[in-house]
Amino acid sequence: MRRRAIVWFRQDLRLHDNESLQDALRNAYEVIPVFVFDERVFKGQTSFGFPKTGKYRAKFILESVADLRQSLRRLNCELIVRVGKPEEVLFDLAAECKTGWIFCNRERTTEEVQVQDTLEQRLWSIGQEMRYNRGKMLYYTADLPFPVQHTPDVFTQFRKEVERIVPVREPLTRPDKTFNPWSVELEAGDIPTLADFGHEEFELDSRAALTIKGGETEGLKRLKYYLWESNLIKEYKETRNGLLGGDYSSKFSPWLAQGCLSPKMIYHELKRYEAERGANESTYWLFFELLWRDFFRFMAKKHGSKIFQIGGTRGVADPKWKNDQALLNTWIEGKTGIPFVDANMRELKHTGFMSNRGRQNVASYLVKDLHVNWQMGAEYFESVLVDYDVCSNWGNWNYVAGVGSDPREDRYFNMETQAKRYDPNGEYVRHWLPEVAYSPV
Repeated sequence: MRRRAIVWFRQDLRLHDNESLQDALRNAYEVIPVFVFDERVFKGQTSFGFPKTGKYRAKFILESVADLRQSLRRLNCELIVRVGKPEEVLFDLAAECKTGWIFCNRERTTEEVQVQDTLEQRLWSIGQEMRYNRGKMLYYTADLPFPVQHTPDVFTQFRKEVERIVPVREPLTRPDKTFNPWSVELEAGDIPTLADFGHEEFELDSRAALTIKGGETEGLKRLKYYLWESNLIKEYKETRNGLLGGDYSSKFSPWLAQGCLSPKMIYHELKRYEAERGANESTYWLFFELLWRDFFRFMAKKHGSKIFQIGGTRGVADPKWKNDQALLNTWIEGKTGIPFVDANMRELKHTGFMSNRGRQNVASYLVKDLHVNWQMGAEYFESVLVDYDVCSNWGNWNYVAGVGSDPREDRYFNMETQAKRYDPNGEYVRHWLPEVAYSPV
């Protein structure tokens, strides 16, 4: 029998640097790419009742899957698209196609692990295997100078132990030849619409900093623009705390979150840029942010479901925190009466995006000033953010709430001071709160 395999695309919606895809092409004669829209993720709710995947991210993922399908068609291959529970859909496909393996990225957080474990057990019952690969991080766990369970809980220590010692592997190339034809008949399946997931079609708010379109093609275009065409990377350290416009930061996060861009690809482009145009603090700082991203993933691997619990990785919750829906709603709607907070929350509500500086401030305000349970804020971000990444989102909320591994206890952002520093002329606030005649100075 000819060897046949399924590649289950998860949050690795790209052809470049895709280890699962390359592994499958090496080991199987016929390779069947599949993407499953998990109905629990796209139609379900969080524990506090928010849509698990809001319209901004749903649209981005739909665009990303469409782009992946087009890229595969250029290699004479079809992306099979289904809606349902992946552990059922993929099992049925594997049984029908008599495959030998399912290749996929291994995920490390609770819900994703349950799905992959269930699928793996079911595959064993018909003599098939799961083959796991890595694709979300700069570093491979095998290359680290410590086992995952001994990852330092403090970022600075992690950085010092890793950055100077561990090389970042070269990204894998894209497949460059057409796939072998399948000897099975399969319906390709339609890519769903926003309406299928309960969302109305929408036009992005004209005040948005950037039109963020899903897919590997757009992600690579943004990378080329930010480094090579605009040279913006040269001033990243100075501009990264900006609030207005599309160019103050890289905006790579949506494509990183869905795996449309590989962090290794960004790193090696960064190294090429440094070699050709010079290194400075700014080029280092982008690498520094990619390191933070890896750190949060290692924390999730090390601490498991603790990152989702109210006491975080430290297991200590503030007794003042309350599940106050009314206060949460004033925060969500941008009606707290604190212009700097409200402007950021309006931007998030109307675009699905907010600057890193904004996120830290609104999170601090919810937790430290309003004393609302930080998990409510984390779930709202999970629902609305176009660039939601489970480890980064929950890791950052742990950090701001003081239940993570930050050695500085009781981090507190003074909103007035922050507004004066980062929006000294009130431009950002006026952009999102035109009704407010406001200047922080």
